[in-house]
Amino acid sequence: MNAQSAPALEALKPEGSGWPMLLYKETLRFWKVAFQTIAAPVLTAVLYMMIFGHVLEDHVKVFDNVSYTAFLVPGLVMMSVLQNSFANSASSLVQSKIMGNLVFLLLTPLGHWSWFFAYVGSSVLRGLAVGAGVFAVTAWFAPMQFVAPLWILLFAVLGAAILGCLGVIAGLWSDKFDQMAAFQSFVIMPMTFLSGVFYSIHSLPKFWQTVSHFNPFFYMIDGFRYGFFGKSDVSPWLSLAVVGTAFVIVAGIALHLLRTGYKIRN
Repeated sequence: MNAQSAPALEALKPEGSGWPMLLYKETLRFWKVAFQTIAAPVLTAVLYMMIFGHVLEDHVKVFDNVSYTAFLVPGLVMMSVLQNSFANSASSLVQSKIMGNLVFLLLTPLGHWSWFFAYVGSSVLRGLAVGAGVFAVTAWFAPMQFVAPLWILLFAVLGAAILGCLGVIAGLWSDKFDQMAAFQSFVIMPMTFLSGVFYSIHSLPKFWQTVSHFNPFFYMIDGFRYGFFGKSDVSPWLSLAVVGTAFVIVAGIALHLLRTGYKIRN
């Protein structure tokens, strides 16, 4: 797969320079090890599907006329999109810091917007690639609907962009892989698993329902799921408002850190 990956992207190589070249470089970085960055997350999602779908199919009912396995598919797809979008930008920046090659980017005339578009853009591409792979495999387990395809695409792109921005923030903050792993283990993973991937928040006790409404990941997954079934725990417009606001906030923070050179210019 590695030998075929670079030629597959060669046709997409930009002619000029600037942020498209950096985006190409970051995309090539994860695509050359696609077995690890794309195939492995797809396999993990399939294992979740086989275990949870098999055990809970006859015991959990969320929406009318929607099986639990079908309900689970969008959750697993979006979870994979979010986790891999974060991992892409965060790991790239931390790896560049440790290997010392980040200085070569600092020597270029690229501004903070170029860095932002390249790192977040490549994260979105990886997240969507993994999500498409997860859906292609898990959709075989249950018949799927596409009530509102534009909502599916909108929440997938926004969710991937938000986690790409969070990855930039975590990558700039972290000086080593341990710190990045701590950010992922204590922030990203809990917020992802407590967002309704495997259940409806209406099945939770009242206190935890209230807590879930403060988790932006819940709105990403709930809005994404609405695109498939036309049903959701909250209004998709509310989800869009929350997710859009979250993107503006984290994108603003990431841009500010890149503009000031936080932990990369000293």
